[in-house]
Amino acid sequence: MLRRAFVLLLGALAVTGCGGQSGRQTGSYQPLPAPVAANQPVVTAAPNRVAILLPLTGPRADVGQALLQAARLALATPGSPALDVRDTAGSPDSAAIAARSAIAEGSRLILGPLTSAETASVAPVARNAGVPVLAFTNDAAQTQPGVWVMGITPVQQIRRLVAAAAAQGKTEFAALLPDNDFGRALSTALQQATALAGLSEADIHIHTPGMSGITGATRELSDYGNRRGPVDAQIKAARALGTAEGRRQAAELAKTQIPPPKFNVLLLGDTGDELAGIAAVLPYYDIDRHAVQIIGPALWASPNSGAGELPGAWYAAPDPASREGFEQDYVSRFNVRPLPLADLAFDAASIARLSAEGGGISVRGMTQPAGFQLADGWIGLLPDGQVRRGLAVFRIERGGPAMIEPAPQSASAPGS
Repeated sequence: MLRRAFVLLLGALAVTGCGGQSGRQTGSYQPLPAPVAANQPVVTAAPNRVAILLPLTGPRADVGQALLQAARLALATPGSPALDVRDTAGSPDSAAIAARSAIAEGSRLILGPLTSAETASVAPVARNAGVPVLAFTNDAAQTQPGVWVMGITPVQQIRRLVAAAAAQGKTEFAALLPDNDFGRALSTALQQATALAGLSEADIHIHTPGMSGITGATRELSDYGNRRGPVDAQIKAARALGTAEGRRQAAELAKTQIPPPKFNVLLLGDTGDELAGIAAVLPYYDIDRHAVQIIGPALWASPNSGAGELPGAWYAAPDPASREGFEQDYVSRFNVRPLPLADLAFDAASIARLSAEGGGISVRGMTQPAGFQLADGWIGLLPDGQVRRGLAVFRIERGGPAMIEPAPQSASAPGS
């Protein structure tokens, strides 16, 4: 169930759709005290006021209600900030109006909104008022000072994988990615991660849909013509002799060890049939998966992703065990399992609660160097709007994914 929850979380978050210490404890998830009814606002004596912007009506109202319950759960502790609930109806214009109204009535932090488009609409309103935003999108393009993207981004995943590969001495990266928004996001993430690690520029190839596009891009990526071409030419010449000796030479030449490609880590971004097609094409173009480490998105955790055709491949994602306390507490309060996206609202509201200093929410408290241990593991907010996450590394195996590196628990760990 936990594995499925993280698959859905990462799928639902598809791209399309230094301060000082606060002095508060930010340890692992703790069960919360007395329940708060799902249909009642959180009322506290604290002067803090936090707005949450969610689609409480419209086609995504079920998601909005689940996130609202998670935020209320996080703020059930006495002394937590008061929660000002605002409906966006899933509209960027309505989200901007809701943000203006919440700020005018005293909210000093905005949780949400849900989507990238709504976040883009809310950001200038909040920035002009000096109010920080913890948005629930995973579109890293919305990152800016004062706006933190809480969704798990391609940049966070790829940075973790680059660090894990580099730790094993694999530092030459290439990518074969689909020609869509997600593929381009992964491309940008790989370029950023390798540059940050001081590695050479990755060799990135984009393929068009279908096997023809995959085959052509894989051949180009592998430098097949230059690596195997000379040997194939010699084999052809030997066979052209039409003699027993020529046939013997051709047979011997066919055993020639082909030089490895110029990369030892390959990022793939496809799922389903196209990923299975890539898995079949790689050995044909002499990309040996024993020599080249395959890495990919956390969507590969799904049994239906096609990643089962790539045993040994890696992906990075939160450790499902970190979610157990949150899920148990949510079920005990609301008698239903939380939707995957509910983690984001719980964690954002928890940051609001933990970072409050001297009776008021502060950016200094939100960006404390120690970060926070939350439902999705360790997270740290940087003053420029960047978000660091502690993600574990998993290896695809026949019986299901296996964790091979635990999630970092601090900003000092590689890849966090």
